[in-house]
Amino acid sequence: MAGITKAMSKFRLAVVQLHVSKVKTDNLSRAKRLIQEASGQGAKVVVLPECFNSPYGTGFFPEYAEKIPGESSQVLSEAAKENEIFLVGGSIPEEDQGKLYNTCSVFGPDGSLLVKHRKIHLFDIDVPGKIRFQESETLSPGSSLSMFDTPFCKVGVGICYDIRFAELAQIYAKEGCQLLVYPGAFNMTTGPAHWELLQRGRAVDNQVYVATASPARDDTASYVAWGHSTVVNPWGEVITKAGAKEEVVYADIDLQYLADIRQQIPITAQRRTDLYSVSTVQDG
Repeated sequence: MAGITKAMSKFRLAVVQLHVSKVKTDNLSRAKRLIQEASGQGAKVVVLPECFNSPYGTGFFPEYAEKIPGESSQVLSEAAKENEIFLVGGSIPEEDQGKLYNTCSVFGPDGSLLVKHRKIHLFDIDVPGKIRFQESETLSPGSSLSMFDTPFCKVGVGICYDIRFAELAQIYAKEGCQLLVYPGAFNMTTGPAHWELLQRGRAVDNQVYVATASPARDDTASYVAWGHSTVVNPWGEVITKAGAKEEVVYADIDLQYLADIRQQIPITAQRRTDLYSVSTVQDG
């Protein structure tokens, strides 16, 4: 029994930094191939980037939007089942009852849909002279937290801008998540400034692993992603990071190491809940 427990305390995570084109079928085909490649390297959990089936942009969301289940989610379901993996399907523009959402679907090794996370915090920013982007021009926000169980650990899901809100990560950790995944498409302004910083902050604050999956950089796109998909450990160290181009990066997640960190620096037990707390205001 101890041997089984020890074996389950480690697993391989793969992050797919996908080159996203304007041709949806090509994006789906490329994603499927790289998922298979990741599985062949021993990955048990695979993460795709934000907006993996379409270019990122408010003008593209309505054109590429699908219902779930639909074409893209069917490809993900089949890929998860064929490779017997947990697949965090990045995100796609989702249409539901006349509204559009930025949605991440997660599938289990049997191809079943485990959870559907709609981006909670919409990316509405304006940095004068550098970038202005308003997701709310076309998208609606999600209104629920999203977690799923694996034989290894519980996983919390956010999308891109969600990572800036520390409360979400705190709640996920409080609910028992040991890995947080954020498909995201930071840009050439916010990427070099905040991408790694935010991941390391969420990991250290909550003593969890944090994984982010970005689209590969395409300098010809209307929105240029930073790339640099990353995995950070509970000590705040970057344990794997992609460059700017399309590639798959891997991290061996060690939950015993996580437990050791929490024992050495027991912040969970030391929190002053008599003075402050972070909690959800609704179920779901």
